[in-house]
Amino acid sequence: MKNILKYITIAAVFVLAGSISAEAQPGRRFYVDAGWQFNGAFGNDVVKNASGWGAYAEGGYYVLPRIAVGAFISYNTNNEYIPRQTYIYPDGAALTTDANNSLFQLPFGATLRYRLGWKTLQPYAEAKIGANFAREYTYYPTMAARDSQWGFYISPEIGLTWHPFHKSNFGFQLAAYYSYATNRSDAFGMNGISNAGFKLGISF
Repeated sequence: MKNILKYITIAAVFVLAGSISAEAQPGRRFYVDAGWQFNGAFGNDVVKNASGWGAYAEGGYYVLPRIAVGAFISYNTNNEYIPRQTYIYPDGAALTTDANNSLFQLPFGATLRYRLGWKTLQPYAEAKIGANFAREYTYYPTMAARDSQWGFYISPEIGLTWHPFHKSNFGFQLAAYYSYATNRSDAFGMNGISNAGFKLGISF
């Protein structure tokens, strides 16, 4: 019985110490980030260009002083102009024209963040996992072709939030990321989508 009480006492001390440590964390326990996203798509036959047509939003809660769990959503549109060329179809027909390819992506899911500190400058590393909706377009002068599908999404990210105002959770964010999605399209010759880019935004 004494041993049981001893173990219960030790466990209670650890729980109390953890609670005190968590409550001692400066600032709010949650964060919200949102802003502009610049994305480069590569490793596919649809588009290989970088584009600034993107945005992101995410939020999380620090379950421990340095570790937060949360959710994210973002979107990107990458476009590429295809110069005039001749397309031969299986039935022998031919079409000579220029075209514009477009790749739209909408990833969303869960995040796990680890921050190195909680002072004015807060560098962090983050992992994202979730789903990615993608839609591909080819625009010709007289017609358009498209395809869409879902894929699995994973993304590591490193970043920095800067909170310049004393006792305020408002700040600015800069981050760089890589992502991979398993989206496939036989019509567009796509087997997976790799992305890399950076984000500029505000943090609350």
